[in-house]
Amino acid sequence: MKLTNLKNHLFLSLTAIVIASCSPIPKGIEAVDNMDLNRYTGTWHEIARMNSRFEKNLVNVTATYTLQDDGMIEVKNRGFDTTKNAWSDITGKAKLANDEKNSMLKVSFFGPFYAGYNVISLDKEDYSYALVCGSDKDYLWILARDPKFSSETTNQLIAKAKSLGFDTDKLVMVPQEGDVE
Repeated sequence: MKLTNLKNHLFLSLTAIVIASCSPIPKGIEAVDNMDLNRYTGTWHEIARMNSRFEKNLVNVTATYTLQDDGMIEVKNRGFDTTKNAWSDITGKAKLANDEKNSMLKVSFFGPFYAGYNVISLDKEDYSYALVCGSDKDYLWILARDPKFSSETTNQLIAKAKSLGFDTDKLVMVPQEGDVE
């Protein structure tokens, strides 16, 4: 085997191993069953999050999900950047991560790169709140339809996340103060 072919073979083998070892959801965490995607679409307010470099300094954050004709989901995230004193918007796309649970999605804001998006707790009666995590325990969001979401329910969701092994001390409560001019 030529050295170039060997390098290509090793690269493809390592890539396959890395992809196979990546899980769309953290070990030991279960996504909810029987989520109604049509009811999940619409606008959600970010009540709490584990900060990422993409959301640092953002308040009044919303995520709007719109089901597309091709089965994809358009994702529009919006927040007010307190350091730039301006709105920040980004649009991405989501698709089902597998055929087993429609509460496990893959979301992309940057080309072909997708990240896990897993609904791990949901008010299935009114779809008024959701607890969402990424592919690992470094990403966690509490979302609600109402920006003035119940602090009692927020605390219950934080307790649930803690019991699942998330470092809830890293959660940032996201101010939702209405429109910022």
